Amino acid sequence: MDHLQQKKKWKKRHRKAMGIRRRLRQSSDRPRLSVYRSSKHISVQIIDDLSGVTLASAGTLEASIRPELDGLDKTARAKVVGAKIAERAKAAGVEEVMFDRSWYLYHGRVKALAEAAREGGLKF
Repeated sequence: MDHLQQKKKWKKRHRKAMGIRRRLRQSSDRPRLSVYRSSKHISVQIIDDLSGVTLASAGTLEASIRPELDGLDKTARAKVVGAKIAERAKAAGVEEVMFDRSWYLYHGRVKALAEAAREGGLKF
């Protein structure tokens, strides 16, 4: 893939992610549960867009979560991160959020994270 094709691909992804984020922002004033997924790791943040502050975050790169992740596959790791973000959201006083999957499909690790967060008590 040459440079121009790669640039075009990322531009399309960015437009899609920003469109999803714009629709979320228009629909509600609840905090946003934003997901980032790489090939090996997954991380999530709860962001208050009105004040521009991150209320809670969790990810597979955190030292406090690492021992729980040993020997698990990527989907199971996403479930652990989903449960951890729900726990931290409760501690921050957040009950309801909007799910911002960015340009990722609601499938696989993203779906596992969302379902674990719902089981942990987050509503979206």
